[in-house]
Amino acid sequence: MASNCKIFMLGCVKLVKFFPVLFISTIIAWSYYAYVVELCVKNVESLAQKVFYLLFFHFSFVMFVWSYVQTIFTSPGEIPKQFYVSQRNVDELENAETEDAQRQILTRLAKHLPVVCRTMNGCYRYCEKCRCLKPDRSHHCSICGRCILKMDHHCPWVNNCVNFSNYKFFVLFLGWGIWYCLYISFTSLPHFLRLFKVSMACTFTDTISTLSAEYIWLRKG
Repeated sequence: MASNCKIFMLGCVKLVKFFPVLFISTIIAWSYYAYVVELCVKNVESLAQKVFYLLFFHFSFVMFVWSYVQTIFTSPGEIPKQFYVSQRNVDELENAETEDAQRQILTRLAKHLPVVCRTMNGCYRYCEKCRCLKPDRSHHCSICGRCILKMDHHCPWVNNCVNFSNYKFFVLFLGWGIWYCLYISFTSLPHFLRLFKVSMACTFTDTISTLSAEYIWLRKG
């Protein structure tokens, strides 16, 4: 019973973590409908212009969504096995009475590892939760619950750590996202301005008609 409850709670936590991703996905889906159906299908009259708009839009859309999906589902990867500390060495570290003794143990363990970064007091960086020496630029992510190679940050909008494994996809996602927004904005602007002018003209005509009717009514009164 307790294990079933724990599994249920973990499932709920995972679902909540995906809320920002679902929010972004909903915005993307809405932007697709608004551009393709409301703008191109219903408002663009020229066939050549419609084909041009849709062709470049779908290329941008596919690249944007592909890079987003890759950023979300690319695994953060694992710390190489040689960085993990054996149980005997873990006990040795925990039983060390002074900081100097811990430093000497960590120096001995990191002797043949490609590690340069150290803490402020000169010790090699050690993760007590993962029980491993941290490779350069790696950090422990409290959300993922493990050390992440070349960790930049944990991004809630992709529900993943931006790290060594998906950094390229994250940069592509940002780049294609900017291009996607700019493309929609610039191609929609002329139609938006035309709609705005028509709306203003209708409003002006209605205002003149109302004022004229009121003037005639006052003259008759």
